Amino acid sequence: METRVAVISIILENSASINEVNKLISDCSDYVVGRMGIPYKKRGLSIISIVIDSPQDVISTLSGKLGRLDGVSTKTAYSKYVFND
Repeated sequence: METRVAVISIILENSASINEVNKLISDCSDYVVGRMGIPYKKRGLSIISIVIDSPQDVISTLSGKLGRLDGVSTKTAYSKYVFND
């Protein structure tokens, strides 16, 4: 199976969406290498970074689903390397 390493950056502007964000990330927990969350109370935001090692379609599907949530913005950066496990 070919996999890529990517970082999905998430800016959460609507705290009502946090449960759905967590559910979507949890659904891909087999691929998640690490997660860092930073509450930015001064601006009323949460910033989350997810490192994921998975097939390309899993990464793009997760990023797309997250980005369609109300008050959630995402950007994904991919490694140039493709790994064959």
